[in-house]
Amino acid sequence: MPHPTNTQFALAVHMLTLLSAEPDAMHSSKVLAASAGSNPVHVRRVLGRLRRAGLVRSRPGPRGGWLVDGTACDTTLAEVWDAVHGEEPVLGLHSANPNCVVGQRIQGALVELDRRAAHALTAELAQTTLGELVRSTDAAPAISAAR
Repeated sequence: MPHPTNTQFALAVHMLTLLSAEPDAMHSSKVLAASAGSNPVHVRRVLGRLRRAGLVRSRPGPRGGWLVDGTACDTTLAEVWDAVHGEEPVLGLHSANPNCVVGQRIQGALVELDRRAAHALTAELAQTTLGELVRSTDAAPAISAAR
């Protein structure tokens, strides 16, 4: 049975685009989750990874929320990918049975293929910044209209 698709990257880009469109506005995880059609707990987990990478800041409490870091518009999608996925394989590699001759041989080939795929993916993502997404989606008017 296939594994569910990991949506953390897409959610992170959504959150960063929204926050970048209004860089001085504090947004709660509840509002962010509603925008993405997601769960606030899931949104906070993803935002926590972005905070550790220095892409967002948070303030706790009833008037708290999330703010984008001032340089987010220059952030590439490759940096977002790295913040969310780190060194995780992009192909969903598994551990082969060490007693299986095929498993022993194929694992090295798959690891190398995953390395090349990850390099190609991040090279492509490095071509786009969050600022370009904000401008291309005209996100600021959409956010204001949703309030």
